[in-house]
Amino acid sequence: MVHWQIFLIAGVVSLILEMIVPSMFFLNFAISGVLTAIISLWVTDITVLVIDFAVIALLSIILLRPFLLKTLKSSKEKETGVKSEYIDQIAKVVQPVNKFAGVITVYDERWEARVENDDEIPEGTEVRIIKNDSLIMYVERV
Repeated sequence: MVHWQIFLIAGVVSLILEMIVPSMFFLNFAISGVLTAIISLWVTDITVLVIDFAVIALLSIILLRPFLLKTLKSSKEKETGVKSEYIDQIAKVVQPVNKFAGVITVYDERWEARVENDDEIPEGTEVRIIKNDSLIMYVERV
């Protein structure tokens, strides 16, 4: 096998590992493998290529991984479509809210709602949204 093939295979295997274990760690080795495969088209010394692979992987882990993790975290927060502007807002109960069921309206939108304690909040009561879990708002009496 030629050197570029070895590093390309290392990059592809790392990419597959990243798909199995999404930690943004193996992605750095995939990037390093592909870049080293490209470099190996001009550089033939295996020692230099291994050092290139290690340096690129290390730089990628130090410089790129924090950015990727931050981006991933912010995209997870956006998955539910719930903005932080709902937290601490006053809503109106349209169906009695307890630990297991309930509906509120806020900004003329209907949301599933729950309380964290054993209270039951009757219809027509104003409540404050304290947090959300996926598409369920947790509320407390105002």
